[in-house]
Amino acid sequence: MNERPVALITGASSGFGALTAARFREHGFQVFGTRRAGGAGFLSLDVDSDASVRACLDALSRQTERIDVLVNNAGRAMVGACEETSAEEARALFETNVFGVMRVTNAVLPVMRARGAGRIINVGSVSGFVGVPFHGAYAASKHALAGYTEALRVEVAPMGVEVALVEPSAHRTGIQMLRPRELLSLYDEGRERVESIIRRQIETGDDPGRVSDAILRAATERAPTARYRVGGKAVFAAFARRVLSLRAFERVLVREFDPR
Repeated sequence: MNERPVALITGASSGFGALTAARFREHGFQVFGTRRAGGAGFLSLDVDSDASVRACLDALSRQTERIDVLVNNAGRAMVGACEETSAEEARALFETNVFGVMRVTNAVLPVMRARGAGRIINVGSVSGFVGVPFHGAYAASKHALAGYTEALRVEVAPMGVEVALVEPSAHRTGIQMLRPRELLSLYDEGRERVESIIRRQIETGDDPGRVSDAILRAATERAPTARYRVGGKAVFAAFARRVLSLRAFERVLVREFDPR
């Protein structure tokens, strides 16, 4: 009865994942963090691989019989116009941001169901409800994650498993932004502008500890809400989408990412 709650956090070697792992440890969790290479206190996990997910859960089961909280944090970003992003490149992004979440979740759910309790927290983005220009494939993957999370939340609630989605705006944390392999010159100006704006938002953004705090709340509150929007821009964007017409909201979006 005195066993510490167990949290499994994917992508825990840097950024939000590392901060969340530290915050969970401060609050008494036994934390198992993952990274692709494993080692140095991390479980090895490539969320793109069924075999890697199975091996990770096998390794975890040798150390603990319970998983109280799963934080699906591993993800990738891409900046590029929709036209210059190939289906193959978009598929690779979805492989990590959507199918990777599904793989790990499906592997963990039987453990949670057996105990009749558990929390699953998926880390999304403001791009999960705003189609940011030149972030189209990334936004599509995060929109898909949001829809998946909403459905999952309802399906597993009767089993004692609670699900929440954390959607931050830009915060001061490192993120690798891939680019399409074959860039089209007609999009150079827009792509460069948007990437510069996003990087500036990250460099001057809010304290990333606010995101790890939100993840901790989602993991520990008696009744977690469906969505935790973190950061002024995320809160404003959600409000603006609700009260503005689509045309008016698009004007706001254009002013944000094309302020010429």
